[in-house]
Amino acid sequence: MGVFALVISVGATLYAWLTSSSRVNAEHLKGMDERLEACKETIAALERRTQTVEQELRHLPAKDDVNELKLSLAKLEGTIGRLDESLSGVNRSVRRVEDYLSSSKEKG
Repeated sequence: MGVFALVISVGATLYAWLTSSSRVNAEHLKGMDERLEACKETIAALERRTQTVEQELRHLPAKDDVNELKLSLAKLEGTIGRLDESLSGVNRSVRRVEDYLSSSKEKG
């Protein structure tokens, strides 16, 4: 009977020792599961932010579009320069006509 009690005692001790490590592992795994869920939430939030940025970038002009705008602006500057020259000539003509009309009124 003493041997039987000794076997039961040793068996109970071994069982307690083996299950204690599994309890520690279970607690460790529970902590890891919580960390994993937090990581999943963070990744989901980052994916949403990335999608928002990608949607905004789709509406922005591309490099070629900006280059075309630069070329168009350069052409427009040239056109405005030519118009300025033309308007200067028209302005001089209008002044001459005004001067003529003013002088003819004073004489007349």
